[in-house]
Amino acid sequence: MAKNLSTIPSRHIISGVILAAALLLVACNGEKKATTQPPPLVSVITISQKDVPIASEYVAQTQSSHLVNIQARVSGFLDKRLYTEGALVKEGQVLFQMDPKPFKVQLDQAVAALVKQEAALETARLNLERTKPLTEQNALSQRDLDDATGQYQSAAAAVEQAKAQVETARLNLSYTTITSPVTGVSSSAQQTDGTYISAQNSLLTTVAVLSPIWVNFSLSENEMQRYRNALKLGLLRAPKDENYEVEVILSDGSLFPHTGRITFAEPSYNAQTGTFLLRASVNNPAGILRPNQFVRVRVKGAVILKSFLVPQRAVQQGSKGHFVWVVDREGKAEQRPVVVGEWHGDDWFIFEGLRAGEQVVVDGGLTLHPGMPVSVKSSATGGAETPAAGDTSPKAGVKGGE
Repeated sequence: MAKNLSTIPSRHIISGVILAAALLLVACNGEKKATTQPPPLVSVITISQKDVPIASEYVAQTQSSHLVNIQARVSGFLDKRLYTEGALVKEGQVLFQMDPKPFKVQLDQAVAALVKQEAALETARLNLERTKPLTEQNALSQRDLDDATGQYQSAAAAVEQAKAQVETARLNLSYTTITSPVTGVSSSAQQTDGTYISAQNSLLTTVAVLSPIWVNFSLSENEMQRYRNALKLGLLRAPKDENYEVEVILSDGSLFPHTGRITFAEPSYNAQTGTFLLRASVNNPAGILRPNQFVRVRVKGAVILKSFLVPQRAVQQGSKGHFVWVVDREGKAEQRPVVVGEWHGDDWFIFEGLRAGEQVVVDGGLTLHPGMPVSVKSSATGGAETPAAGDTSPKAGVKGGE
């Protein structure tokens, strides 16, 4: 049987009334907030097509443009090293001195042999001159004339041979003074003073030319194919005569003061790494770069044509790929799938999915969903909030953009 209200304690009735009033108040407040909540605030940029110069970076290694092995040309005892190991040496500077005494003796012997042969030649010449008129007078036979002629020619040949031997001895003597054929940085001495130098230990040191210096770097097969495809499709423009500029970045991130040009491309791919070798020649007058040093190179000169650049933070990735948020003409958010390219500083190249003049959301896009009205401010200026076109809120005004 239902209870009479009069039997219910008054405090229960009062509590129920208070609870009902509280629930009604909360519901009213929630409805009020839902109806008065402003559209989310986003910052946008207005995109446009433009030609963008690009630069690609690669890991590289330096190489001397002219590495010379300093070797002894004759066998003998090494008298003295005349340079400081590791120092810069000039072209023609004396590096080593071998014992010249045996070679001076050989030169003197060759000179004496030449004098002897020249004397024999003079005797044969005089004999021939006497024989000729006597043969014409039939005082001597033709055989006598032939013998005299043969002796003269043989003596002349012996003189030429002696001259060659003198020149050989003179060259051997000059080879005892070993000089640098180039200007560059020297290496350590491979042989010590007093060592007998022969064909087996003829290497004395090396000299490496530092300026210009070569910088070698490699491109993968995929990179080369993308480059060719971009040129073929007209997305990329190479510099005139493919004269790319190469900047060198040192290990501390600083930029090397001299730039270079690509001077050599390997005709074939490396069979082991599948990469394509390129070489740049860079002036290095102060010798800052040394051979076998690891650096980074920045290759400049190519231009991507009619491209869109969008800040990296504006690009999101979903289950179906990359997308950006675009504010349409009605001031509502639209999710737009895009095809992205390479990074360019803090921006990302967009190759498909956008049109010039559209407003792309840069900040505030994480909470958006398609069709949501938004309020827009310029990302470039960070200006005051300006509701998007189509916003019917009391704050509606001029739509912002870059």
